Amino acid sequence: MKGLTLNCLGKKEEAYELVRRGLRNDLRSHVCWHVYGLLQRSDKKYDEAIKCYRNALKWDKDNLQILRDLSLLQIQMRDLEGYRETRYQLLQLRPAQRASWIGYAIAYHLLEDYEMAAKIIEEFRKTQQTSLDKVDYEYSELLLYQNQVLREANLHKEALEHLSNYEKQICDKLAVEETRGELLLSLGRLEEATEVYHCLQERNPENWSYYHGLEKALKPGSTEDKCKIYEEAWEKFPKGLVPRRLPLNFLLGEKFRECLDKYLRMNFSKGCPPVFTTLKSLYNNKEKVTIIEELVVGYETSLKSCRMFNANDDGKEEPPTTLLWVQYFLAQHYDTIGQQTLSLDYINAAIESTPTLIELFLIKAKIYKHAGNIREAVRWMDEAQALDTADRFINSKCAKYMLKAGMIKEAEEMCSKFTREGASAVENLNEMQCMWFQTECALSYKNMSKFGEALKKCHEIERHFVEITDDQFDFHTYCMRKMTLRSYVDLLKLEDVLRMHPFYYKAAITAIQIYLSLHDNPLIDDNKELQADTANLSDKELKKLRNKQRRAQKKAQLEEEKKNAEKEKQLKNQKKKKEDDDEEIGGPKEELIPEKLVKVENPLEEAVKFLMPLKHLVKEKIDTHLLAFEIYFRKGGGGPACSPSRVPQVLKPLFLSEKYVLMLQSIKRALAIDPDHPWLHQCLVRFFKGVSESKDLPEVVRTVLKQEITRLFGDSNARSFNQAYLTKHSNSIPHRLAAAKMMVHLDSSTETKAAELATGLDESLDNRTIQTCIDVLDCLRSGALGDCKELIESYRDSCHRLFPYTLAFAPPGFEENSKIVNGDVSTEAEELAIEM
Repeated sequence: MKGLTLNCLGKKEEAYELVRRGLRNDLRSHVCWHVYGLLQRSDKKYDEAIKCYRNALKWDKDNLQILRDLSLLQIQMRDLEGYRETRYQLLQLRPAQRASWIGYAIAYHLLEDYEMAAKIIEEFRKTQQTSLDKVDYEYSELLLYQNQVLREANLHKEALEHLSNYEKQICDKLAVEETRGELLLSLGRLEEATEVYHCLQERNPENWSYYHGLEKALKPGSTEDKCKIYEEAWEKFPKGLVPRRLPLNFLLGEKFRECLDKYLRMNFSKGCPPVFTTLKSLYNNKEKVTIIEELVVGYETSLKSCRMFNANDDGKEEPPTTLLWVQYFLAQHYDTIGQQTLSLDYINAAIESTPTLIELFLIKAKIYKHAGNIREAVRWMDEAQALDTADRFINSKCAKYMLKAGMIKEAEEMCSKFTREGASAVENLNEMQCMWFQTECALSYKNMSKFGEALKKCHEIERHFVEITDDQFDFHTYCMRKMTLRSYVDLLKLEDVLRMHPFYYKAAITAIQIYLSLHDNPLIDDNKELQADTANLSDKELKKLRNKQRRAQKKAQLEEEKKNAEKEKQLKNQKKKKEDDDEEIGGPKEELIPEKLVKVENPLEEAVKFLMPLKHLVKEKIDTHLLAFEIYFRKGGGGPACSPSRVPQVLKPLFLSEKYVLMLQSIKRALAIDPDHPWLHQCLVRFFKGVSESKDLPEVVRTVLKQEITRLFGDSNARSFNQAYLTKHSNSIPHRLAAAKMMVHLDSSTETKAAELATGLDESLDNRTIQTCIDVLDCLRSGALGDCKELIESYRDSCHRLFPYTLAFAPPGFEENSKIVNGDVSTEAEELAIEM
């Protein structure tokens, strides 16, 4: 007991020593084992804690507290079979307690034995005495949870009867009606479902799902019948926007034009900024894009001449703001279809008429970002932020743009306007789990090759997800006590797939790419490099170098002292909070030091740690499997020995076999998603070459791999496969680049041909985007297409003429020499844009 007290005071080592002494004195004491389990649980060692609780139950099998603690750990670790057994014991010991029944039912629910779960809940419900007149939210939640279990068991008829019987006792009337609508559709009772969805429509005419439900209930046989559903809604709800928006998804031609005309006029007259966002999903259809452009350009022309949408209209004139929103829409429209010059013309006209509207500056910043000039985008986003310094959304947007531009210090200062006073903005954002900031920071540091800082941010994000997983522990008892059972089951299901979240995915991808880079290009020790350099210097040059180093060292020391003073001040303010946090989480965490992270001994093993959750949860994204291939391609096998050079000669064939099998697995999974992906093609060529050339690969394994290759791709070697791929995708720049890189990889004498192939910029080629051209330029500079330095400048110049606003293609000194006039880019860029 003294050990338990010391543990709560944060004295971990003394606590463990005392508890172990207690165990040595009496190994049969359930109290000692229970306390030892509590210590392990406080350190998040849940597996060890479960073992301790099981030992305690050997000597006191009916101890309620130990059984409760064990059940909490079992559900936390998703040992569902064990959880069911423990909850059954608790139900036998305390059949009168509500939590005993609910916990046992949830165990069956999570094991997907829905019928048994429904029976347990029904048995428990019969014991509850409730009045029909009394409002009982907890009983209401129990009924809704029981209905959810019946639906998941596909007992739709029973679920509908249950809903009808207990409707009066359920407080959430909206949930009742929505569930009734879904059940009636499932049972094919379409007339009744139609009535339900009509009632829901009247309750909220802006809910998209009600219209989709109505479509399923009415089963329209043609587009005209489908359109009638929405025409009735227009009459009922003349101010409704959703019934006018949804038909645009399926209407075509003149009918689409007519419906779009009404929708746009209503929005422009009201002054609705998000109208473009609501229509953006239609931009996959070129015909619809043309109609949108014709209509809105027509509005602008007419509004300028007679302040009406159409000169032939009879009615009142539109206010001046209508023209403003039309120009705002057109700026976004032309930006989306890649005509940045026109887009800037419209947004500049809008800013000139209303220079105080923040939305206009946001769009102007976005246009420059899409055009590849993030510096100018930051300038305009900062202008927007200056118009309303109390708006946290714009502040965050501005910080995000600054991070994309590599302006990390400025972004931190921008965020500090909304973080806690007296604390560093970065530390405060980390405490608040502000993951969008940390993700963008990681990408920015990675782009600047500051891999240590980038990895620190990635690991911070990973820790947030660990904390979120640990935080669910508090809800296991709370949700059963408060009867929020539907939300509790949803929480458990969410936690199971938590690392599917885009924040984790981005951080993991960034970390894996950095670790791969560190494996390919290990960091050189500065001292060794310096010794090598000084060995070739004369005494005079060496003296000069030493003086220069001393001055630099003194300057760095002064800066370090200044930084330390600031840090000390911040640490004093944060010390108390950190101590409280450490008590809660069971001790301080290891500090993330960039220099230590970047000098990791085995980068590929660290990369695998980030990869494993993605392989299980983000299987549908091709990048997951391609990164897995890149890791296995560099490894000596799936075991701890990552580098082939570190594997003993006797074990090399075994490790190579495992390596190639894992590579094949990654390739097959990627093929199922996108067989023509450019990156996948490069992986395939390297795989084919590796299988045919690897000397240590056992002949049996080589034969099996070749058979699998033949089955998947036909009887072809790496060169013929690459040529076939190039022939198939000769009109796509990314595919041509992938094929060109592999040409050089297979035969260095094809450098000239490969470079010519990759640098084509004809109008007939597909995917001629800014990012694709940047990728080609990077390959030329890195030597991935061979030694073709003479091509770099001419290709950059061609890209600059094609994308005049993009900084990546700008000639040296372009940004400094740009003269910004009324928010436009330099005259040179304007002339190039007009010429193009």
